[in-house]
Amino acid sequence: MRISRDGADRPVFPPQVVVEIKALACELPTQRNLPFSRFSRNEIAREAVRCGIVASISGTTVWRWLSADAIKPWSYRVWIFPRDPHFAEKAGVVLDLYQGLWQKEPLGDDDFILSADEKTSIQARRRIHPGTPPAPGRHRRLEFEYERAGALAYMAAWDVRRAKVFGLCEKTTGIDSYRRLVDLVMRQEPYRSARRVFWITDNGSSHRGDTSIQRLSQWYTNAIQVHTPVHASWLNQIEIYFSVVQRKVLTPNDFNDLIEVENRLLEFQDYYELAAKPFKWKFTRENLTQVLEKLSYDNYEQKAA
Repeated sequence: MRISRDGADRPVFPPQVVVEIKALACELPTQRNLPFSRFSRNEIAREAVRCGIVASISGTTVWRWLSADAIKPWSYRVWIFPRDPHFAEKAGVVLDLYQGLWQKEPLGDDDFILSADEKTSIQARRRIHPGTPPAPGRHRRLEFEYERAGALAYMAAWDVRRAKVFGLCEKTTGIDSYRRLVDLVMRQEPYRSARRVFWITDNGSSHRGDTSIQRLSQWYTNAIQVHTPVHASWLNQIEIYFSVVQRKVLTPNDFNDLIEVENRLLEFQDYYELAAKPFKWKFTRENLTQVLEKLSYDNYEQKAA
């Protein structure tokens, strides 16, 4: 492949070469019988020369072209594709609640939405040597070695519209632990005398299936269980709060015992609420339709290939 030069400027490649290199970058190395999992920019350049797309090209040029379209074949993320045949229907119910709708009717002021789940196996790691605080020109230092001081589960519920957190710590998860969380919320106002209290949960063993729906309504007649689809924890707003807890409370993990872990978690609830606001949830049914259509198209393309 011939290239032209304009004075001292970098080589000018024909547009077709740019297109072919970008297409190459969007392939998996194994599709070309290469013995590795991810392309680097230099490996893309070498493969482009090997298969005759160009006579020579630098990794920097490849990187510049890929950056223009935000193509990063050296990066990846773990993904679970939705396999529930009723995914859109179940997810739509949750998204409607976030938009203030239930069965196409607006929620009232005496309706409440709670997003609940459990964070399991939170360890207390007792460091074998005291750490040091940050100082000018020096990061905080944390001893690498530690002793395990047990683990607990953190059960929590987030009021979607009021930005309030309710939580407790248990030795393990299960129906009884979930019941105690529900009692913690439903025995106080305004939930006790609310018209309806919607509990959004995943399909974990503590609150799974139609049996859980019936059980919750027996516990409290104004409580309604709403399940997210399987593999859709991102629809549950409590996971946003759990991510805050992970970053602000549990990382780095340096606790003497489980009592210290529990106290820190419960005290953080009060601290967080001082400045908490409802999460700005913008993902709607329309967005969900677009995502599912794209995933369906991607799956079709992979099967066709």
